[in-house]
Amino acid sequence: MPSLTIAHIREQGVDLIIAPLASDFGLKAPETQRAVIAEIQLRSRGAGLAGTVVPVWDGGGGRMAFIAPRPWHPYFRSIDLGIVHASVNRELSW
Repeated sequence: MPSLTIAHIREQGVDLIIAPLASDFGLKAPETQRAVIAEIQLRSRGAGLAGTVVPVWDGGGGRMAFIAPRPWHPYFRSIDLGIVHASVNRELSW
C-alpha cells in the first residue's frame, strides 16, 4: 500500500498540498511528473483535502526544486525543505 506524507497548508488564503518527493523526481520525464502530480491530486481529493498539489524535492546545491503555478514561485523560492518537513501534517495511503 503506497503512502506519502504531505503538508496540507493554507497560505495567503489558498489551500496547498505540498508533497516532498525523492530527489530523482526532478530527473523524471515531464509526462511522468505530471502523472505523479495527478495521482497525488486524486488521492488528496479522495482523502477530503482541498488544494493544489505542489511537489518539492532536493534540487541539489542546497536548493529546493518544485513544480507550482507561476504565481506561487516567489513563495516556494522563499522556503526550504526544512520548512516543508516541519509542516508535514498528513499521510496519504492508498
